Amino acid sequence: MSKGKIGLLSLTALVLSSMIGSGIFSLPQNMAEVAGAEALLIGWAITGVGIIFLGLSFFFISRLKPQLDGGIYTYAREGFGDLVGFLSAWGYWLCATIGIVGYLVVAFEGIGTFTDSADYVLFGQGNTIASFIGASIIVWLVHWLIAGGVKEAASVNLVATFVKVFPLVLFIGLAIWYFSPEQFAQDWQGNGLNNNVSDQVKNTMLITLWVFTGVEGAAVLSAHAKKRSDVGVATVLGIVIALVLYVAITVLSLGVLPRETIASMSNPSMAGLLAHMMGGAGKWIITLCLIVSVLASYISWTMYSAEVPYRGAKNGAFPRILDKLNVNGTPINSLWFTGLVVQFCLVLVLLTGKSYNALLLISTSMILVPYFLIGAYLFKLSLQENAAWYIKLTGFMAALYGLWIVYAAGLDYLLLSVLLYVPGIGLFLYSRYQFKGKRFELNNGEKVLLVIIAILFVWAVYNSFNNVDWG
Repeated sequence: MSKGKIGLLSLTALVLSSMIGSGIFSLPQNMAEVAGAEALLIGWAITGVGIIFLGLSFFFISRLKPQLDGGIYTYAREGFGDLVGFLSAWGYWLCATIGIVGYLVVAFEGIGTFTDSADYVLFGQGNTIASFIGASIIVWLVHWLIAGGVKEAASVNLVATFVKVFPLVLFIGLAIWYFSPEQFAQDWQGNGLNNNVSDQVKNTMLITLWVFTGVEGAAVLSAHAKKRSDVGVATVLGIVIALVLYVAITVLSLGVLPRETIASMSNPSMAGLLAHMMGGAGKWIITLCLIVSVLASYISWTMYSAEVPYRGAKNGAFPRILDKLNVNGTPINSLWFTGLVVQFCLVLVLLTGKSYNALLLISTSMILVPYFLIGAYLFKLSLQENAAWYIKLTGFMAALYGLWIVYAAGLDYLLLSVLLYVPGIGLFLYSRYQFKGKRFELNNGEKVLLVIIAILFVWAVYNSFNNVDWG
C-alpha cells in the first residue's frame, strides 16, 4: 500500500460521510417529537448559521495557519495551551470513539429488521451476542483496512458515500411530490407538545448538533491532504450539502404526514415515511442504506479517532507509545488503541444492554467544548493577525454558537461531560510527566483550570448521586 494523499473529492466525502451516519435516517421522528414546524425552521436557521460559521472557522484557520495539522487538538493547543488542547482532543476522541460504537450498534439493529421476529431475536437493538460478534469482526476488518493506508480507506469511504446519498435524494424527490402546504401548516406551533416555541427550539439543538458532528473531518486529516487549501473547501462543501439534505428531509416530512404521526414512528423513521409514499420497498431501501451509511461513517470516524491521539502524543498530551506511524503512514499504535477501546465498549454494551440512544447522549455531550474552542481560537488568531473584519466576525459567531449549544444542552449535559473529562486529565498528567522528564510544568492558568474542573467534578458526582433512584 502507498502513503498516498487524499484529494478534494475524497476529503469532501469524508466530511459528508462523517456527518451523514445514522442520525439522518431518524431525523424526521427526532425533530417531530420535540418541535412544530415554526420551531423546526427557527432551529435549522440557528444551526445553519452557526454551523456555517464553524465550518468557515476551519476554512480561515487553514488559510491563516496552513502549517498546523490535526484540527481539533492542534488548534486548541495553539490557541490556549497544552492542557486546553488536551481537553479538546480528549473530548473529541471520546465523542468519536463512543460515537462509532453507536454506529456498530445501530448497524446490527438495522440488520435485525431482516432477521428478527416477535418469536426470534437474533440482533435485537444491536446489543445481543450475535451483534457483538458481528460488530467485533467489523472493528478489526476496518482496522486492517486503515492500517493499509489512509488514502485507500478514504477511497472505500468515497464509494460508500455515493451509495448512502442515493436514498436521501430519492426521499426528497418523492416528498416534494407528496408535499401538502396545508398539512405542513396544520400544527405550525406544535401545540400538542405543551411547551412554547423557544423551548422547542432549544430541544432541537442537540439533535441538530449531533447530525453535524464530523464537520471537522478534513481538518483532522489535513496532514494527509494533497493540498492544504483543499481542507477548508472540503469542509464548507460538506456542510452546505449536508445542510440542504437535513432541512429538506425534515421540513418536507411535515408536509407528508401529521407531526404526531411522525413523532410516534419507530426509527429509522425515514423508512416509515418512504413506505407511506412508495409501499413496503421503501422500508427495505432505507434500512439497507442505513446499514451502508453507518458502516461508511464508522470507517471515517475510526480514521479521526486514530489521528487525534497520535497528534497529541507528539506533544506529550497522550502517552509516547501512540506516536508511531507504520510503513503506510498510518498512526498504527493509536489505531490499535482506538480499536481496543471500541472493543471494550462493545463488551459493555453487551453486558449492560445499552442502546444507540444512550451512546448518542454521551457522545454528543463530549463535543460541546471542542467546537466552542475552534471559534474562540479563530477569534483570538484574527485579532493577533489583524485579519479582515469578516474573519473576526466568523470566529466570534462560531464561538457564540458554541456557547449557545452549551446553554441549550443544559446543566446535565455539561456535568456529564465533566465526569468524562476527569479520567482524561489523569492520562494527560501521566503523559506530561513522561514527556517533560518527570515534571508536570503546569502554568498558573492550567492550575486554576484544574481546580475549577475539580470543583465541577464534585458537583457532577453530587448531582448524579442525587438523581439515582434508590427505589
